[in-house]
Amino acid sequence: MDQTVEKIHHSVAAGHFTQHVVVNVAKLVNMRDDSQLSESVRSCDIINIDGMGVVLGARFLGHSVPERVAGVDLFHELLKMSAANHFSVFLLGATDDVVSTATSKVKALYPGLKVAGYHHGYFWDDEAALVEKVRASGAKLLFVAITSPKKENFINRWRDQLGVDFVMGVGGTFDVVAGKVKRAPQWMQRYGLEWLYRVIQEPGRMWKRYLTTNLKFALLLIKEKWKSLFR
Repeated sequence: MDQTVEKIHHSVAAGHFTQHVVVNVAKLVNMRDDSQLSESVRSCDIINIDGMGVVLGARFLGHSVPERVAGVDLFHELLKMSAANHFSVFLLGATDDVVSTATSKVKALYPGLKVAGYHHGYFWDDEAALVEKVRASGAKLLFVAITSPKKENFINRWRDQLGVDFVMGVGGTFDVVAGKVKRAPQWMQRYGLEWLYRVIQEPGRMWKRYLTTNLKFALLLIKEKWKSLFR
């Protein structure tokens, strides 16, 4: 986390553009069949591991991964950094009510934070106008709270026109900040069970998604581990 924040700080201060993304089990599995999503993720300058499932899977295969960098935690760290360095931010995504509430809450949490603008995530009938709004705001950092793969593909499609120095997708973070959705308890985060907490909160929408992707990921890990034994 500290290395990521420091790298982004230096990049923004120097005016160098950085495209960021976090990956979890579902995203890695979906990238195998979605070439556009795969390209959008691979085009990023910084890729962090969000889900503990990916951390544990990487360690299972012998890779050294010191910790996860959860998107919601990085979001807060970057807002803190932005407030301290007078970097302006733009919040994009969720519903009007949620993004408005989230904006008010982050301003209260981080005194001195300059929010150059905010906008809901339902702008697909005129993406160019939204991109121009972001550019005209003069924001240094852009946070996009839209579902995957829409946010990754939107960011990659418009990266050169956004006019910001840093952009990352933050998924459902605005819902958490606004108090609409509760985050999993610390012990569940630590043991990689946030997916289970989301299933409990939204069983009708989440159970099939997580059951499918988690099972595919487990099988892929076993296959890769088996192959590594004979290399």
